[in-house]
Amino acid sequence: MARILLVAPGVDRRDVGEAWVGFQWASRLAERHDVTLLTHRKRGRASAVDQLPGVEVVEWDEPRLIARPERFSSLLKPWYPYFHHRCVGWIRDALAMGRTFDIGHQPTPVAMRYPSPLARSGIPFVIGPVGGSLGTPPGFRDEETAPWYVGLRGLDGWRMRRDPLLRRTYERAGAVCGIASYVGDFLSDVALRRFVVMSETGLESVPDPVDRSPDPDPVRLLFVGRVIRTKGVRDAVRAMGCLTDLPVVLDVVGDGFDRAACEELAREIGVADAVVFHGQRPRVEVDEFYRRADVFVFPSYREPGGNAPFEALSWGLPLIVADRGGPASAVSRACATLVTPQDPDQFAAAIADAVRALVTDPERRLSMGRAARDRALDVGTWEQRVRAMEQVYAEVLGRPLP
Repeated sequence: MARILLVAPGVDRRDVGEAWVGFQWASRLAERHDVTLLTHRKRGRASAVDQLPGVEVVEWDEPRLIARPERFSSLLKPWYPYFHHRCVGWIRDALAMGRTFDIGHQPTPVAMRYPSPLARSGIPFVIGPVGGSLGTPPGFRDEETAPWYVGLRGLDGWRMRRDPLLRRTYERAGAVCGIASYVGDFLSDVALRRFVVMSETGLESVPDPVDRSPDPDPVRLLFVGRVIRTKGVRDAVRAMGCLTDLPVVLDVVGDGFDRAACEELAREIGVADAVVFHGQRPRVEVDEFYRRADVFVFPSYREPGGNAPFEALSWGLPLIVADRGGPASAVSRACATLVTPQDPDQFAAAIADAVRALVTDPERRLSMGRAARDRALDVGTWEQRVRAMEQVYAEVLGRPLP
């Protein structure tokens, strides 16, 4: 049993995104090791102390003076310097009192713009899985609809080159885990000791197989996620305009500020009857959409990671995804069609070609669906993620874990 010092702000099993990911790492590592967690609690959220009874939790509340519009706070984390300072002090005092740890690990924040307090501790440590900092393809910039502060991601590369505290984090880490191969490219001018590709999230379980052998009419395409421009829903709707000769329906499950534009586009090109916007749905209903679907279409062209492709894999669905970022690393050619996003017209046409190939070839759909479920079982679960991280720990330490 290794003694692990885990740094993960905002751990909460009831939340989504990074808070949920942090909870998964803390709870699952604690089943196998002695975990001490340094975290902070968002205002109005449950304490990690109550959620992790088998873990030594050191928790600080979010400073009250920090402004916190939700999306702005999630993206830029203005409270992080305070959290970093408190962690540095706690680690210094703990080591001075004789505490020892085999290894440190900071799995969140996922974005590569936050220095780790572990970099100053002298404890061997791992960063990640990290991601983010993925830009918009040039051909899509004219349709960019994100808030202004999202553009601050463009500073990430400059900071990695110029910020000594941030750069030191990555140079001193025994291993950096990146959620896709593009992370290694982003960090190419940093002297990393070890780089490993590993998704930032995982599946809690894989559903039982679904029999999709009867040839459906219509073939149901499914998108699950936030309906924002970069997720590519608009491109999938455009693709439907090229498929009016086929019996195909697109179900869009999720909501977001690009939904109205997508609905208007569907009306303009005459596919409103074939594209159904369901909005945000409860988890049990989302699972039913996966069960009824035939193909998962996820053309997000600026997706650093995300759980949606792994969910679709677990339900045995063939996928159509953008050939960049996290989804491209999550899938294999045996279970997915990868489409390169260059500009909106080209992308929509390529998505339509990929859909057509699957709609007109039921045997190929079924074969890719079986390969998708196999991939989920092989690489997609949290159990596999934790075991892979244990191997990274052992490589960093140069010896088997206690």
